[in-house]
Formats: sequence, structure tokens, C-alpha cells
Amino acid sequence: MLRQKDVTGLYELSAEEIDEILCVAAEMKQKLRSGVKNLPDLTGRAVTTLFYENSTRTRCSFELAAKYLGAHVVNISAASSSVQKGETLVDTGKTLDAMRNDFIIIRHPMGGAPKLLGKTVKAHVINGGDGMNEHPTQALLDMLTMRETFGAVKGLKVAILGDIRHSRVAKSNLFGLKKLGAEVSVFAPRTLIPADFDKMGAKVCASREEAVDGADVVMGLRIQLERQHGGLFPSLGEYAKFYGVNEEVIKYAKPNAIVMHPGPVNRGVELTCSLIDGASSRIEDQVLSGVAVRMSVLKLLNDQEARA
Repeated sequence: MLRQKDVTGLYELSAEEIDEILCVAAEMKQKLRSGVKNLPDLTGRAVTTLFYENSTRTRCSFELAAKYLGAHVVNISAASSSVQKGETLVDTGKTLDAMRNDFIIIRHPMGGAPKLLGKTVKAHVINGGDGMNEHPTQALLDMLTMRETFGAVKGLKVAILGDIRHSRVAKSNLFGLKKLGAEVSVFAPRTLIPADFDKMGAKVCASREEAVDGADVVMGLRIQLERQHGGLFPSLGEYAKFYGVNEEVIKYAKPNAIVMHPGPVNRGVELTCSLIDGASSRIEDQVLSGVAVRMSVLKLLNDQEARA
């Protein structure tokens, strides 16, 4: 059972809690594949998505997850809310609490915003991505996809290539994968790797080939042009040529290696189109894993409250 009221990051979850989320998510994913989309777990509960940044996959999958579990769902975009009138995050949270919301799913450009919100509301808070900090449910869905493919996460070698510096996905994956016993190697231009990333448990490699060598999973990360100011690499074409994953680079991975990406993909930049659309790609399957993982987190938080 989840021990905390909120899920704001994998740094704070134990290996046992992560495993429980993945086990329940696997059950949810099987039900979704069977066409079951009317479960009663959240009947009568209210879920609000509060997004201060644009999103397609995360927001839609959280909304569908809540609806598939029977909840009432409301979407709030900061661009069309009282935030534009100067309302603070804390006051927004208090307003949603007063409306008897049971869950608030937040995406925010400031790292730590979900944790701040969680301290000020009674509702369960789930982090849908905060700045360059964490994106816990994305990492969980990635691990669910890996576990479904290989049977376990322990012992896997996972290569992550792309914009590590700005990636909350990379950080959450590193925290979660290490806790479950996987090895993580990363590669990117030095300008796109935090100075202390190796101290967090990742192996920082000197080349694409070194990172991918013997990998079970090769994960590309989106080049986040909207977060970059100052020319951290020359051009997208040069990035693709010297840092992207192509058919020659993937040969260094294991023969049964899978290709992953949190999306949206800059086609031909982080990964070539043939890898994105190839037989080893799990990118579309990650999307279904996302709905299942978010169903699992909502259910477990709700069960925690029921047992209290």
C-alpha cells in the first residue's frame, strides 16, 4: 500500500511501492486490452487536472484513467483560469479543496510545485510533471513496458540518450530503475548533461556506442527546444548526425533490445523513423501503459484512504 498521501516523485517512493504500482497497473492494462473500461473503484470521486503547461498524452491519459475508474473529471488549463488574474497556486488549491475535489493532478513549470500543493490541500496530489524535476508516472509507465517485455526490471541495462539536462523523465526513470535493480547509462552533448548526474547513479558515457552497448532498452528523449536558451548544440541536423540513435548505433544493443521514447518524438532527430516505426519499438505500447499506470496510482491512493 502507498504510504504517502501524494505521489510527487519516485525519489520518495520505495522499491516495494513502485512494484505494487506496477503490479496493479499490469492488471489494469490487461483489462484495457480486454475492452473493460467501466471499473467502479473511483465511483463518486472527483478528479481535477490542473495543467500550467501544454500536454496531450499525460493529460488525456489521466483523464481517461479516472473516467475508466468511474470518477467525475474536470480539466483546468492555467491559460483560461483565475491564474491569469493573479491567483496563486496555494489559493487555487484551496479553492479546489473547498469544492471537495478528491484528487488533483498537476503539471507545473516550477520544480516542487506539486509538493507545495500537496502540503496545502486535503486532496491527493499527483505530479504530472514539474519543471526539470520529476515526471513519476511517465517513468512508471516506462518500467511497466519494460517489465511486460522482459518479465522484470532487475538486471536490465537501460540506455537513455537525449536532452538529459532538461528532462524530468530522465530523472524519474533513473530514480525508479535504480531502485528496481537496473543499470542506467546516458549519453548526450556535455551541454545537455547535468554536472552531477553520475552522482545520482547513472553511468555517463563518452559516445552513443558506449551507452547503447549491450543495452536491453534504448530510450530517446525529446530535444526540448522550448526550454533551451543559449545554443546548447549547433542545430537539429547536427544533433541527429552526432547524437541521435540510428540503425548503425542500435546494432550495439542486444538483438532483442526495445526502443522507447516518452513522446512527442522529433522524427529523425532523437530516433530515425525506421526505429520509431520498427518491430522493436514500444512507443505506442507506452501510451497504453500510461493509462494503466495512472489508473493504478489513482486506485492505490483511493484504497489507502479507504483503509485509513
